[in-house]
Amino acid sequence: MDVKFNADGLVPVVTVDAYTNEVLMQAYMNKEAWEKTLQTGNAYYYSRSRQTLWRKGESSGHTQKVTEVRLDCDADCVLLRVKQTGPACHTGERSCFFQTVKTFEKVPNVGVLQRDIDVIADRRAHPVQGSYTNYLLEKGAEKICKKIGEEAAETVIAAMKGDNSELACELSDLLYHMFVLMNERGVSWQDVLSVLQTRGENERKRNY
Repeated sequence: MDVKFNADGLVPVVTVDAYTNEVLMQAYMNKEAWEKTLQTGNAYYYSRSRQTLWRKGESSGHTQKVTEVRLDCDADCVLLRVKQTGPACHTGERSCFFQTVKTFEKVPNVGVLQRDIDVIADRRAHPVQGSYTNYLLEKGAEKICKKIGEEAAETVIAAMKGDNSELACELSDLLYHMFVLMNERGVSWQDVLSVLQTRGENERKRNY
C-alpha cells in the first residue's frame, strides 16, 4: 500500500515499543522521512516547528531501530514498531505519554517486566551499595540458581495451599530471580520471547 500524505505533505506516525507495545511518541513524516525510514530501518521524522528532517536519536543517542512499519485501514496514519534505546521523550521520560489525565482502571501490562529487566541491567552497570540485585550478581550463577530453586519450591507450596494472593507473590519473586539469571548469563528477554513466538507459530501450524 502507498501511504497517503495530507495537504501539507505529512502523515501522522504513532511509535510503539516492539516488545511491550507501549506507545512511545507521536510525530509526523514527510515523503523523505518515510522513504529513509523504509530504506535504512531507522526512524526518521519531519519536524513541523523546525521544518526539517530528523533521525530519532541523532543528537540524544536515544535511537529507534524499526522492526515493522504498518499503515492503518485508510493508509493515512503510520504505526512504527521499534527497538527503543533509552527514553523516547525529550524530557527523559520513557514515553511522551507520561501525563495522566484520569485513570478509570489500573491495568498492569507486560511493560513492568521490561522495567525490572532494565533495573537489573542498570544495577550491573551502576552498582548500588546494599542492593540485593548487586549481591546476587556478585555471587554469580550458582547463588542465583540456588535462589531460583528456593523460589520455585515456595511457589509450589503456595499453589498447593490454594492461596492465590501468596502464589502471585511467590511467582513474582521467581520471575525476578529468573531475570537476574538471564542478566548473569547474557540471555535477553527478546531471546526468550523469540522462543515462545516460534513455539506458538509451530503449535498453530500443527493445529491447522
